[in-house]
Amino acid sequence: MANTPQAKKRARQNEKRYAVNRARRSRIRTFLRKVEEAIAAGDQSAAKAALEAAQPELMRGVTKGVMHKNTASRKMSRLSSRVKALG
Repeated sequence: MANTPQAKKRARQNEKRYAVNRARRSRIRTFLRKVEEAIAAGDQSAAKAALEAAQPELMRGVTKGVMHKNTASRKMSRLSSRVKALG
């Protein structure tokens, strides 16, 4: 357990950051799941729309430090190729 005032403050800050980052990660996963569901349904127009909505969310996750840039790029690349293959 944290003993010094500074360590106690850092523990409080870490809890807040954890909650914010968890919410961001969950939001990103929701957007990705919508793309996956549209792909599974075979609806290319819906998948394309969902992908366009998911892209800024992924990149926002990168700028906020929730995920690595290459990870987001890889996810976008793989999803876009799957959406393109539907047509």
